[in-house]
Amino acid sequence: MAAPQDVHVRICNQEIVKFDLEVKALIQDIRDCSGPLSALTELNTKVKEKFQQLRHRIQELEQSAKEQDKESEKQVLLQEVENHKKQMLSNQTSWRKANLTCKIAIDNLEKAELLQGGDLLRQRKTTKESLAQTSSAITESLMGISRMMSQQVQQSEEAMQTLGMNHIPLSGEITVYLSIHLLKDILVAFKF
Repeated sequence: MAAPQDVHVRICNQEIVKFDLEVKALIQDIRDCSGPLSALTELNTKVKEKFQQLRHRIQELEQSAKEQDKESEKQVLLQEVENHKKQMLSNQTSWRKANLTCKIAIDNLEKAELLQGGDLLRQRKTTKESLAQTSSAITESLMGISRMMSQQVQQSEEAMQTLGMNHIPLSGEITVYLSIHLLKDILVAFKF
């Protein structure tokens, strides 16, 4: 039966390989990314997380190597740690190059679109997300208007009830005056 430490070392190695492959896949995604800049930023965030996980596992493997009883096993594991560190540095270099290439491509694409009148750029920026935000803002504005109108109507009803309780007959002129006053308040509120 394998020692628990051997199992831990194997698991660390497997996870290091897994994270290394995930980093390489994300770097390839960055190379293939044609924009926008927000997509590149999202990919970079994922790469940073994977590098952090990879670095943590390499440190765990290094700690396990230092805890080995046999000097030969310790040296073998330390050599593996060095190989993993070199591979991680190589991946970081590839990541930087892919980032630079992608940013240059995005900049060139945006410059070309601007020189062509920018119509494509404006159309691309009108995404579902921005449409949803605009729709939400309009809905909130309409709800605010509805609430204000409801409050004005309620205030007018209360004023009419108060006048009605005092047994003062309301003529057509007073009703027109209240309606005009209500409309004026609404117009002032929305600065028409």
